[in-house]
Amino acid sequence: MNKARLYWILQVLGWGAFAIVNISFASLSRGITPKQTWAFVALALYYLLSTHALRHVVKTYDWFKLGIFRLLIQTLGALFTLSVVNVFAQVLINVAFGTLSPEQDFRALVISVNLFVSFLYYSFWFLLYFLFHFLDNYNNSLKYEAKINEIRLNHLKSQLNPHFIFNALNSVRALVDEDPEKAKTAITRISNMLRFSLMMDKKQVIDFADELATVKDYLELESIRFEERLEVVYEIEDEAFGYKIPPMMLQTIVENAIKHGISNLVKGGLIEIRCREGLNDELYIQVRNSGYLNEKKNREKPEESGHGLENTKQRLKLLYGEFASFRIFNSGNHFVITEIKIPKQRVTLE
Repeated sequence: MNKARLYWILQVLGWGAFAIVNISFASLSRGITPKQTWAFVALALYYLLSTHALRHVVKTYDWFKLGIFRLLIQTLGALFTLSVVNVFAQVLINVAFGTLSPEQDFRALVISVNLFVSFLYYSFWFLLYFLFHFLDNYNNSLKYEAKINEIRLNHLKSQLNPHFIFNALNSVRALVDEDPEKAKTAITRISNMLRFSLMMDKKQVIDFADELATVKDYLELESIRFEERLEVVYEIEDEAFGYKIPPMMLQTIVENAIKHGISNLVKGGLIEIRCREGLNDELYIQVRNSGYLNEKKNREKPEESGHGLENTKQRLKLLYGEFASFRIFNSGNHFVITEIKIPKQRVTLE
């Protein structure tokens, strides 16, 4: 179920139950008039709106990313403020429905009790909201770990599969006599890639420079295999190196461009990698490759385009939520563009 829909269902059910319980107890203890009934309904509606306002503040200012001491201070301050305002709201509701009793409602003891009870209700709501956020975040963390392990395993298999090793070593063997220095460089690149595959840790993100270095090693090896059939162009803004990105993400996109684009063209083609910073501190990564994307076939048989792109979409969603985006589309009839947007410092997992 959509989290926003679940939130509103729980809000309505919770505060609706609050109104029903209060009305029931009032009816059993002293009887209740229709005006008093509607006053309880209005109070429940106020609780619903005020807690939603608190949630908006918490989400807008990323309270759950604060240190525990600062979070505690801000939370207690917010709960106390809401409780004080709630006491005034109860008076206004009673005035509006004609249920105000000045000799009772304005007594210091009654006001103190209302303040304390309001604080308890808001505290209980915030505790439930915090618990839900924690469990949801923990669940996302588990999903992310499972996904990253799957990606790590698949990537390791792809790097260690006999075809890749055979092609890479065959290309190096051809260079041993022809260009020994280039052969040494190629062996170093193979070593770098295998080491990165084997030693990639569980970091959610890595420096963009490290990811780009691995991609360059990969494309240099493929350039030996494809020779003049592969042209590579880099357009990287300096600002891109200030970002961190999920490991193997750019590598996956480039591999997909080679496998489903360049490899299928007799004359080969172009791989163009562009990285630029957006206006709102986000990184745009664009990989443009020769080829054509059969969008209808891709929708009907997504497995034929490989699992890498689908994994990339899921990782972006788990890490950044709605703040990241992914799209792949045709640029005319001869090029395919894969574009990713990543925010600079916003990762949803803890």
